[in-house]
Amino acid sequence: PDPDYTSLGSTTKLNLFQSINSALHTSLSTDPTAILFGEDVAFGGVFRTSQNLRDEFGQHRVFNTPLSENGIAGMAIGYASMGGTAIGEIQFADYIFPAIDQIVNEMAKFRYRSGNQWSCGGVTLRAPCGAVGHGGLYHSQSPEAYLCHTPGLVVVMPRGPRCSKGLLLSSIRCKDPVIFLEPKILYRSAVEEVPDADYEIPLGKAEIMQQGTDVTIVGWGAQLRRLQLACDLAAKEGISCELIDLRTLLPWDSETIIRSVKKTGKLIVSHEAPITCGFGAEVAATLQQECFFH
Repeated sequence: PDPDYTSLGSTTKLNLFQSINSALHTSLSTDPTAILFGEDVAFGGVFRTSQNLRDEFGQHRVFNTPLSENGIAGMAIGYASMGGTAIGEIQFADYIFPAIDQIVNEMAKFRYRSGNQWSCGGVTLRAPCGAVGHGGLYHSQSPEAYLCHTPGLVVVMPRGPRCSKGLLLSSIRCKDPVIFLEPKILYRSAVEEVPDADYEIPLGKAEIMQQGTDVTIVGWGAQLRRLQLACDLAAKEGISCELIDLRTLLPWDSETIIRSVKKTGKLIVSHEAPITCGFGAEVAATLQQECFFH
């Protein structure tokens, strides 16, 4: 279950990049094998998510890499296969594609191809994703559907600061390789009270943000902010919406969505990524299969 936030003690008002920084600090503090690396990570990263971490933990644990996403992924696999915790950053999710061979053919299959003799489950690759309005064609993409097509990976996308800290800590400690996609438009615009404590949010479990009876609304990442506004507008028209954040896209929590749709009888899925073969199609197809005759 999700943590009881009221029992976690003191909180601090943080935006998304600060909550990511807090999770990274916690991981480096509690796991002596954890290392953090990527392009420009040592000075804090282009979005400041690794700010001050090199000063505290040293350049042997927080360091820059060459401009090679394939190399970042490959190094993460190698380090994790020796038992370490590798936290790699792909500076923009748009540039994860040069690393796709390492991710799809090595990282995702490492345990399976060895008959469970080897593992690189200590890998977490973080990547800022989505549009900000001025990123152009190379700094605006949402590649989650490509990644979710790959058995052996866990794919996560948080919607805000509080859940991002708990989800990232769970991802880093997960025994399967995780791709952690961070909606960059939220880095400074999303602000919440975030517990100072070390806490985890379970992977593979959706969150019902708002109970409703008339229609089920499903989304993930930054799209939840728009969906919440839509639900508020619908409420003024007397429409009761059940709003659900998937949080983990692979494996995704189909059971929670199925239960909700069997209650409401209707489903709307909304995401920022391209519609054709987008992950929303997977959700819609599964719910059609499971709920059509209900």
